[in-house]
Amino acid sequence: MKPFAFTVLSRIGSLLLVLFVTSFIVFAGMHLAPGSTESFLARGNNVTAETLAALRAQYHLDDPFLVQYFRWVGGVTQGDFGQSLQFRQPVADLLASRLPTTLWLVAYSAILILGGGVLLGVLAAVKRGGIDATAVIMSTVSMAAPSFVVAMALTSLFAVTLGIFPAFGPGGDGVLDRIWHLTLPAIALALSSTALVMRTTRTSMIATLNKEYVETARVRGFGPQRVIWRHAFRGAIVPVVTLTGLVISGLLVTTTIVETIFGLNGIGSLLVQAVNVKDMPVVQAIVLVIVTVFVLSNLIVDLLYPKLEPRARMRAGS
Repeated sequence: MKPFAFTVLSRIGSLLLVLFVTSFIVFAGMHLAPGSTESFLARGNNVTAETLAALRAQYHLDDPFLVQYFRWVGGVTQGDFGQSLQFRQPVADLLASRLPTTLWLVAYSAILILGGGVLLGVLAAVKRGGIDATAVIMSTVSMAAPSFVVAMALTSLFAVTLGIFPAFGPGGDGVLDRIWHLTLPAIALALSSTALVMRTTRTSMIATLNKEYVETARVRGFGPQRVIWRHAFRGAIVPVVTLTGLVISGLLVTTTIVETIFGLNGIGSLLVQAVNVKDMPVVQAIVLVIVTVFVLSNLIVDLLYPKLEPRARMRAGS
């Protein structure tokens, strides 16, 4: 078997193992959490013991833990995530209706992170002095600011005081209207990650600009833009790509805060609602989606690494 094919298969095997372990931990955690599922389903003040027993029998809550777990896993492998206890509809349909808003938000934030973080990092590395110092200070402040503080500050200034952007809602079906509504949430979600990518890009670029092959390119008379982007940046891109993959996949977790503050009907706010009412099928499905995206991002970065780093490609080939 070729090294690249072996790498892909081993990474896929690791992905499946991580998903299995994660699903088990989440399933066990929800069962150990305070409160009972049947009490939530009853939703009454004068619920009899017979009613609770009937609900437990209806939803197989008295079955052994492992029986419940493997029943759920079997359904997931067939695309059936179960029934939402809160909304009384299939979890798959619920995710399908909520996922577009989250994908829009994450995509918008990813563009801001890549564009802002990489460009500012390169600029800070090339323009040492005042610009570099300002960028470092701003990135330090941005990384220290929690997402909910940034979200509330943006809402107060740009939505309430200036009235430039809306404070709540994902917008309509139009692209421009959706972008307009998601601008503040995307900035709040992306700010700290943009600062982190900027710092990493800056550090990597500074180290690469001092490499011998970059100096050789300068001596050969290549223009500054070609030296920066075709020689220095290509050599500095590996840690940036590695970090960016982790950061963007991690945005799905941070959306829980941003979506709740801005009233967005995505899977982040849905996860918060589901945890509060112990809607186990929804929590398990969303966590599984988040972990899948996270592991797939790592897989993509691992597969890209030999293509970006010549020394890694030589090791893979041998």
